Order: sequence, then structure tokens, then C-alpha cells
Amino acid sequence: MTTNGTVAATDRSAGTAGARVDWVDYAKGICIIMVVMMHSVLGVEKAAEQTGFMHYVVMFAKPFRMPDFFLISGLFLSVVINRDWRTYLDRKVMHFAYFYVLWVTIQFGFKAPSLAAEAGWAEVGLQYLTSFVQPFGTLWFIYLLPIFFVVTKLTRNVPPLMIWLIAAVLESAHVTTGWYVIDEFCARFVYFYTGYVLADYVFALSDRARARPAFAMLGLGLWALINGGLVALDVSEWPVVSLVLGFAGASAIIVTGTLLARAHRLGFLRFCGEHSIVIYLAFFLPMAATRILLLQFAVIPDIGLISLIVTAAGVAGSVLIWRLALAVRANFLFERPAAFWIAPKKAATSLQAAE
Repeated sequence: MTTNGTVAATDRSAGTAGARVDWVDYAKGICIIMVVMMHSVLGVEKAAEQTGFMHYVVMFAKPFRMPDFFLISGLFLSVVINRDWRTYLDRKVMHFAYFYVLWVTIQFGFKAPSLAAEAGWAEVGLQYLTSFVQPFGTLWFIYLLPIFFVVTKLTRNVPPLMIWLIAAVLESAHVTTGWYVIDEFCARFVYFYTGYVLADYVFALSDRARARPAFAMLGLGLWALINGGLVALDVSEWPVVSLVLGFAGASAIIVTGTLLARAHRLGFLRFCGEHSIVIYLAFFLPMAATRILLLQFAVIPDIGLISLIVTAAGVAGSVLIWRLALAVRANFLFERPAAFWIAPKKAATSLQAAE
């Protein structure tokens, strides 16, 4: 029987060679849908000044929604971290910087008229410039990822335990400075770094879940009870508790993704995971449009159902925007043009190939 370390190394190499790891895509699909759900539900409830049943789903997912996304983002880093700086910066910084600048500009294009009506065009310009130091709206994830990649490469010769302990303390400290980059770095880096340094153990967890599905299901049930209970008791954000729940929830999503991959069920989740950044970039437009239409015409009285429909529209609409962009050859919206590469292009250039 192959050792866990060998399995992990093989899977990670496969992931970089073009063959995708099935459970990773399932896990990412779950995560991106939870992200869209959070923005959709809270946006609907704020606009309607009511709370629906979807609010409790969002609260249940809060302890692990982003920790799992960041942990998975670090899984394959060991394969590329020793590349020369030019190539590394191209793949891990320029790639995300291009899409951040492009899509923050697109978002501002849609939001500028209403912002100008409230505060004037000068304020719109100031907010746009501020977005390059204070991440704007839904795009903070791809703003923060390049910072994580650079910090991890710069510290790769520092004892990993030291970095991990510092990162864990920062998460538990619940740093609040008002600067999004600082606050989210402190809250999320420990998960990204864990994905990087403990990738073998993450893959081993997946292997065990695949080999013992009944035991894995039992573990998921126990986790759901504990996570839901602590959220209901309003202690899930306590120092240390939040760290433990973040890792527990990330593990649960990994196990869930593995079981779905094993059973070949809910393939749309895998599709969403394969195109998670596409969805992340574009969901704001169909989400906002659907929310406005449903609330304005009031054809559906239940806020929870409206929130669910808005979530589905955000996911499906973003995929539709991507397909339309490719159809009209507006590939630059989701694929980085050659002019914005600073290192030789050796692999597939689509956005999802370089997540």
C-alpha cells in the first residue's frame, strides 16, 4: 500500500500537470457557493430589513467558509514555491493583480452612478484609488492571495513551526485595525500556511475518508452538531475557538468533497470548483440585478426563498457571463492577455488553470 506522503506528492504533481484532483474541485465548489450565498443572503436581508431562513445557513458556515478556501489555496504551493522570482511573481502576483484591477474597475463602473449621486464624482474617484490599498467589495480574496504567496516564499527558510505559531496567535488575537489587508491577513494566513506546510496530511485525510466513508459520515455528523451548537451559543468567534472551528470546518469540507467525488454525485459542485475564480469575479452583477428585481416587484413574499434564488442567480449568472465573454471573444475578462505576462507562458493560460 502506498504511503500517505507518496499519495499526496503524486496528487499535487498531477494537479500542476493539468489533471485536476477531483475532491479539491468539489471542496472549492462548496466554498465558492457559500461565498456567493453569504453576499446574496446578507445583501437581501439588508435591503429588505428582514431575516430569512437562509440567514442561519450563512451563520453556520461562517466559521469555516473562508478558512477552507485559503487552506486549499495553499495545498499545491510546495510544487512551485522554489521557482525563480520572475516566474513566481508572474504566476502568483501578476495573475491575480490583473484580474483585481480589471474587475474592480468593472464593479466601479456599475456602482459609480449611485455613489456619485450620494457623494459626488470626486468621492467616486477617491474611493476607486483607495481600492488599491483597501480591497473593494467582494474582491478582497484575490487581493490578499498574492500577499500570502509572497510572504510564504520570503519566509520559506524560516522554521515552519515558528511561522505557524505566529500566524495562529494572530488569528486568535482577532486583530481589528480598520485596514482590511492587515485584519484579514491576521485572520486568514494561518489557514493558507497550513495548507502549504501540512499538505501531505490534508491529502491523507482525504484518502482515509475515501477508504472509510461510513466513519467519515459519522465524523461529519458530529462536527455539524458541535459547529452548529457553538454558533447558536454565540461563542464560535471566541479566541482559539474560532481557530479550532476554522480547521474543523475546513477538514469537514475536505471530507465532504472527497465523499462526493467518491460517489460521483452533485457534479455541478465540481464544475463550480473548476471555475471558482470565474464565479468569484462575476457573481456580483447577476446577484445584485436579481436582488433588485425580486425585491422591487415583490412577487415572492419569503425572504429566505428570495435569498436562495439570488444565490442561484449569482452562481449561474456568472457562468453565463463567462460563456458569453468567450463567445464574443472578450476573453480578456477571464484570461490574462500575453501583454500582461512578465515570464514565459508555458502552460494553459485560462484563469482556472492558474488558480
